Amino acid sequence: MREAQELTFTTHDGVELFYRHWPAVTQDPAEPRQAVLLFHRGHEHSGRIAHLVDELDLPGFDFFAWDARGHGKSPGERGDSPSFATSARDVQTFCDHIGATHRIDESDIAVVAQSVGAVIVSTWVHDYAPRIRSLVLASPAFKVKLYVPFARPGLALLRKFRGNFFVNSYVKAQFLSHDPERVASYDSDPLITKAISVNVLLGLYEAADRVVADAQAIQVPTQLLISGSDFVVQRKPQEQFFERLGSLHKEKHILPGFFHDTLGEKNRAPAIASARRFILQNFAHPLERPSLLEADRLGATCAEAESLATPLPHNSPRDLYWRMTRASMRFGSTMSDGVKLGFDTGFDSGSTLDYVYRNIPTGTSALGRMIDKNYLNSIGWRGIRQRKLNVEELLRLAMGKLRAENREVRIVDIAAGHGRYILEALHGVNPLPESILLRDYSDINVRDGSALIVEKGLGDIARFVKGDAFDRQDLAALEPKPTLAVVSGLYELFADNQMVGNSLAGLAEAVEPGGFLVYTGQPWHPQLELIARALTSHRAGQAWVMRRRTQAEMDQLVEAAGFRKITLRVDEWGIFSVSLAQRVQ
Repeated sequence: MREAQELTFTTHDGVELFYRHWPAVTQDPAEPRQAVLLFHRGHEHSGRIAHLVDELDLPGFDFFAWDARGHGKSPGERGDSPSFATSARDVQTFCDHIGATHRIDESDIAVVAQSVGAVIVSTWVHDYAPRIRSLVLASPAFKVKLYVPFARPGLALLRKFRGNFFVNSYVKAQFLSHDPERVASYDSDPLITKAISVNVLLGLYEAADRVVADAQAIQVPTQLLISGSDFVVQRKPQEQFFERLGSLHKEKHILPGFFHDTLGEKNRAPAIASARRFILQNFAHPLERPSLLEADRLGATCAEAESLATPLPHNSPRDLYWRMTRASMRFGSTMSDGVKLGFDTGFDSGSTLDYVYRNIPTGTSALGRMIDKNYLNSIGWRGIRQRKLNVEELLRLAMGKLRAENREVRIVDIAAGHGRYILEALHGVNPLPESILLRDYSDINVRDGSALIVEKGLGDIARFVKGDAFDRQDLAALEPKPTLAVVSGLYELFADNQMVGNSLAGLAEAVEPGGFLVYTGQPWHPQLELIARALTSHRAGQAWVMRRRTQAEMDQLVEAAGFRKITLRVDEWGIFSVSLAQRVQ
């Protein structure tokens, strides 16, 4: 048996998470190191999946397995995490740590995950689009069998009154596995966590719903192992996930008689053998992903956008519903300043976004302010405000990297709106950038953004000019040559990948080698139909129909222009992503 090293890594918020590392037994020094990452079930820890290291029989691979927050030897209240999105981000931080500390590239990693761990990993793969080699999911807990009627809405209601609280698992060990040793060890293991926080449980449901619905965004070769007699999770979402998977290489195995602990079952050898074969086969070929550069013309998100742009049958129930919705919003605009601004300038305009950033409800009366507050608290606008914070964080990170290399910080934002997120990102930054160039197509934005520069006292280094963010030659000729370019909230508004590609190509010509690009994406949105059917855009009052770009598609566009993605941030709902990329030398 291989012996494990017990180590820790530091998460983005400074928490030291425990993990085990089993170094490879046979390793060709001339070849890149390869690894398998193992992710345990809910309630458990890395020691419960340690048997897979030997059973998978991959002596040339390093193995790693963590204890998730609040589990095993990792800190935190038992069964809890700040959010489900935090746990997904922890996976990316874990991979970054493995790359930096153990010199194993993300493209040389395979992942094996079970139950709740499989949902965390699926969310990570969906949201972060990592370039891992393969993914094995065993009995993913996309929908836990709660058995109590209306348990999920009931828990959500209780949380509103009580805040976060904990519920204990109802599952007995004998319903997890037929292996008597496995059952006995589960009951006697002091590191098993029977409780789970309601925040994590409800976050699990929400993330699972989103990932199952949008599994087409996942391009990683995926093997799904389904337990045939699972008392813990439902099979239907697992089947739906598999049917919708976007990967060209996917396979499903239904294991008759298996309980929920798929990889800990008594007769698990065939399942382990399938996982081993799948991992080796994917490492036998170079890493490949289908090109998504023409996803605007062919594919799921193209069809989705076309459907949203198609008028509904006149006087059909859905047509009447959305006509009433538009009418109620028009009525609300007579009292709510935010809704009125959206209709006047476009709900995607720079003026609207600046209003959302300020987040101060205003209206003609108390009722108007209440309407405005509800409007500003919609999930889309909450996501926009989190996107602003993420943009500011990555701006400061990029500026720090430039200063560490003794390089000047010359910022350009090609569609800045009012430029608030750029200017407010400079709070506390010393020294300030050498230059800031803000551009926008709108005269209103240029006027108001210029006033904001004066208000912030940055007139000595910043200026605002009118410019076309899709004019490649104009962008390529930017002076002074930027070392940090920003594109926030722009490409999401335009479905055409050729337009986006031209814009990125112009920026690639402008940005100095080794310089940085901060770019945003919108891989998911729960209100797409509301936006398309009820809201208007800045383009002469047209319907605001958006085509989503998966994170993988957005990253491919950026890579094709000559940038390499370094890191990514995403909000807890998975709506808006913010990435930092570096101009290839």
